Amino acid sequence: MASPSPSVANWQPAANPWIIAVAVMSATFMEVLDTSVANVSLPHIGGNLSATTEEATWVLTSYLVSNAIILPMTGWLGLYFGRKRLLVICITIFTIASVLCGMAPNLAFLIVARVLQGAGGGAMLPISQAILLESFPPAKRGVAMAVFAMGVVVAPILGPTLGGWITDNYSWRWIFYINLPVGIFAIVMAQAFIEDPPYIRDAKPGRIDLIGFALLSLWLGTLQVVFDKGQQADWFEARWVCWTVVISTVSFISFVWREFWSENPLVNLRILSNRNFTTGLILMTMVAAVLYGTTAAMPIFLQTLMGYPALQSGYAMSPRGFGAFLTTILVGRLIGKVKNRWLIIVGFSLLAFSSFWLGGITLEMGMASVIWPSILNGVAVSFIFVPLTTATMGHLQQQQIANASGIFNLMRNLGGSIGIAGLTTMLARDSQVHQAAMISHLTPFDAAYQQQLGLLQSGFARNQSSIEATLSAQQVVYAHLYQQSQLWAFVDGFRIFGFLCLCCIPVVFIFKKVSPKAAPIAAH
Repeated sequence: MASPSPSVANWQPAANPWIIAVAVMSATFMEVLDTSVANVSLPHIGGNLSATTEEATWVLTSYLVSNAIILPMTGWLGLYFGRKRLLVICITIFTIASVLCGMAPNLAFLIVARVLQGAGGGAMLPISQAILLESFPPAKRGVAMAVFAMGVVVAPILGPTLGGWITDNYSWRWIFYINLPVGIFAIVMAQAFIEDPPYIRDAKPGRIDLIGFALLSLWLGTLQVVFDKGQQADWFEARWVCWTVVISTVSFISFVWREFWSENPLVNLRILSNRNFTTGLILMTMVAAVLYGTTAAMPIFLQTLMGYPALQSGYAMSPRGFGAFLTTILVGRLIGKVKNRWLIIVGFSLLAFSSFWLGGITLEMGMASVIWPSILNGVAVSFIFVPLTTATMGHLQQQQIANASGIFNLMRNLGGSIGIAGLTTMLARDSQVHQAAMISHLTPFDAAYQQQLGLLQSGFARNQSSIEATLSAQQVVYAHLYQQSQLWAFVDGFRIFGFLCLCCIPVVFIFKKVSPKAAPIAAH
């Protein structure tokens, strides 16, 4: 691709970059928050709409599917509509859909509204980031990345806490209604201060690749269904899972082939020839798997094994957001002064350490044993996020940014889905393995078991018959064994996340050096 002209390369918006940052970050924070704010409200949503908790999970998956389908199309849509106009359209769709979600009379209506909401939010994140970073001069793009990271990293962490508080004190419907004033504010700010750069205004996007769009939708839709429902169906033991995987694989291969050979591709995959970009995709997928997997695991552990209510489990996790927020400010100032490679290595090392730290959890621990690893986890993600996105996009031209940002965000979503699906499977399968191993000790020949059983029988015998006391004692022992098997499944999951982070460190050395003054826009 030819180098941009000097007028394009040196273009700056008329408005102050920090005012533009307020405009785009209000929309970004609202969109990212909605990926997790409904998690703790699912039982309330299911009960209110006469649906099971399992059926209510489609409130989450329907949003992620439509969101992921739109993400790779961001580049083409931005050229076709104009970046400013597309952002305003996306915010409007997202805001209206949020109100419809809050008004939903039944589950089917809510799912359709969430699909519409995800479609509106899909292009919002990469478009907002591209606008934000184009508005800052190259020397300050590290600071711009830090501002963007505050919304992208902190919002999913605060989502469960905010959702739990709103649901407990008001109604689950208000987790959607609160988007209305924020959306109106974001639309007004975007109309007033955002403008398109010259290469967007003069661009000719060409015809949309409808076949590519159909293949993309089929691939991501079937893949997300497998991720979300595979464990419940015992994965490949279910015939429909096997056929869905086949359909997903064939549609993925067909999509890649078409996008490489099409004259007007929906997603320009030739960008994968850039070494830094491809390396960054791999690492971002790993980071998302660990981050989303950990975020999904901790509320389950705290609520099912520790007995925390939903809001209290959110409080236990919220310090991670503060750690990420404060550290991102520091890392934004270090960009350009310290090599991206070393910042990323520090981040992965801290993330591995925090995962191994969480791997030491017990059923007798206090809240502090969750808070401190969570804070370190937030610090680690901040050290990774800003330099990783800067290094990933550091050798791309401005005209490639929107397309690259869509692909990058898509891999973040897929990585998160893989992390959550993998963790869910491990919790179910690994707990069975540990339970089978420990239950072999519950025999008349195990002295420790017989001693514990005798003590429990003596206690129950005061109010029960001998047979009832024996049954009650056995139930207590088995309940404790079941808790321990569940605990060990969580421990193994966190330790695997730690090893995964350590495996990412050698990959960091594949990056080529990025000059902060010469680098084009970075994107998440």
